[in-house]
Amino acid sequence: MDRVKLCDQILLQKLHLLSNEVLRTNRGITERDMEEAFKQSIGYRAPRFFPQNDGILAIVYSAIFVVVLFIITPFLAGFLELALGMRCIVPNNYLIWEATRPVSNCDFCRGVDRPIILQNLTRDEFQPYAYSSRPIIIKRAVSHWPAVRLLNYTFLKDLYLKHPAALDSLHEDCQFLHFKSNFQTLRDVFRMSDDRAEFRAGQQPWYVGWSNCNPAVLAELRKLYPKPHFLPDDAEMPNTDFVFLGYEQGAVMHIDYIPRLMWQAQLRGNKSWILAPTPECDAECRSFSFYVEPGDALLVDTRLWYHGTFIHSKGEFSLTIQSEYG
Repeated sequence: MDRVKLCDQILLQKLHLLSNEVLRTNRGITERDMEEAFKQSIGYRAPRFFPQNDGILAIVYSAIFVVVLFIITPFLAGFLELALGMRCIVPNNYLIWEATRPVSNCDFCRGVDRPIILQNLTRDEFQPYAYSSRPIIIKRAVSHWPAVRLLNYTFLKDLYLKHPAALDSLHEDCQFLHFKSNFQTLRDVFRMSDDRAEFRAGQQPWYVGWSNCNPAVLAELRKLYPKPHFLPDDAEMPNTDFVFLGYEQGAVMHIDYIPRLMWQAQLRGNKSWILAPTPECDAECRSFSFYVEPGDALLVDTRLWYHGTFIHSKGEFSLTIQSEYG
């Protein structure tokens, strides 16, 4: 992989500089640690007219600091988008989550430099791998799904226009991820011209993702893909699935704050991935890249691994379904 592209993909990791300054114990970072690090970074000194031993004023001041921090986080994210050319792909409290996440146990990445690659297999054969933190590719595992043949941009557009309320689902569990594209809503995606939708000559590339929160839309989509046959019997699927599609772009490096393990089904096109350990494991673990092909299933514990994606082949359309299990 191009070293410059690798550095770009890992750029988000470097935002941990603030948190690394206060990673001194195995207890992670508290709000107090974060407050102190922030004060040091701006050269803050307590006002002389506040008595240093006044506990009540200290509590009040700390509360004000936390409130202000939450207020300015969206503006900080906007600044990063302008300065670094990155889009926010997660809620605005992502920086808070990043700064306060527990320190990783590096067992998940130690000695790992590639995914496990398995051929299509049964549920019993998959059982030893079912809850592993190792990234796993199962070749041709979903190639028999109707979604591989039928699901495309036009199908999705027609389906959502049949259920227009689904275009305006904005509650917490229903995300729209515009990545580097200039779309702000799912409605914008389905308003684009046919030329751009098919990425014809002279058109800008685009790549987006969203969760299917509308029950009617989700029911129609799940007619085209079942629960993966290799997952354990007791593995539950959530009430939302994700769709990712587009050309020549992808997701910047990030870590997911989700409750369960993740699986993806690559339905169309190839998609390249890069995985990186958490910053505290840099000395013991390494970053690596790989790609998946149409019909492949991928399992990655995205709660542990920093990950980014991009469509490697020029002009190739990629379409992926993602869900969780546990």
